[in-house]
Amino acid sequence: MSRASLDRIADALERLAPPPVPLPDLTGADAYVWHPDPDRLEPVARVDRVDLTQLIGIDRSRDTLLANTLQFARGHGANNALLWGARGMGKSSLVKAVHAEAVAQGLPLILVEIARDDLSSVGRLLAVLGAAPRHRFLLFADDLSFGHDDAQYKSLKAVLDGGISGRPANVIFYATSNRRHLMPRDMIDNERSSAIHPGEAVEEKVSLSDRFGLWLGFHPCDQDQYLAMIQGYCAAAGLVIDPDRLRAEAIEWQATRGARSGRVAWQFFCDLAGRHGLSP
Repeated sequence: MSRASLDRIADALERLAPPPVPLPDLTGADAYVWHPDPDRLEPVARVDRVDLTQLIGIDRSRDTLLANTLQFARGHGANNALLWGARGMGKSSLVKAVHAEAVAQGLPLILVEIARDDLSSVGRLLAVLGAAPRHRFLLFADDLSFGHDDAQYKSLKAVLDGGISGRPANVIFYATSNRRHLMPRDMIDNERSSAIHPGEAVEEKVSLSDRFGLWLGFHPCDQDQYLAMIQGYCAAAGLVIDPDRLRAEAIEWQATRGARSGRVAWQFFCDLAGRHGLSP
């Protein structure tokens, strides 16, 4: 093949290849959402979050994750974290709240959210973030789980292990999930029952969660914690209401939903604030 033909092939490949992702002006926002096809970091003007002091009943997890986050934001050693457990107990709210606390302390920590379905592009995202060593990035995947024949979990290893090149030193990864092992229990049992070597059949998938240095469990709240959450929201909003009436209405609200959680407490407070002419 002639040199001219090779040059034409090279030019064609360059036209087909996507251009490098331009790094945005990271002084314009402290949070971004990653979107592939085309690859880009979209700034978030206002992050939907609650104050760290309003996260009640999860004190140990709150203190542990905050300490880990501040260590990382200051350039010290820190672990990737998996926040797992009951729905509506503040897992994602806690991630956003500790990020806000780091920013409030003047630390160069930027929150980057990636959707579970976009994990296949995480290698390209890590290359983009690694090209900005002056900043620290908290990469966040919310409600992370994997189903039957789901190969997305393999992409997650690039974040947790980094392969040959390693994960960029300026990136840490936090994920929330309702499952401790990020996969359905029946999937684990089915593979164990059908495999020649049951332990090896699921070790790769189950061990994925072992790659997180921090496991923080979130459990259903009791009635006292549920009421304390609501009282905390009322106090922060300056809403004064008779304690007995507040208790009765809050218990009735959770009874109609068949559950108690931080999310249910917030939903009740939103309704209560609206009835009193306030914005939550």
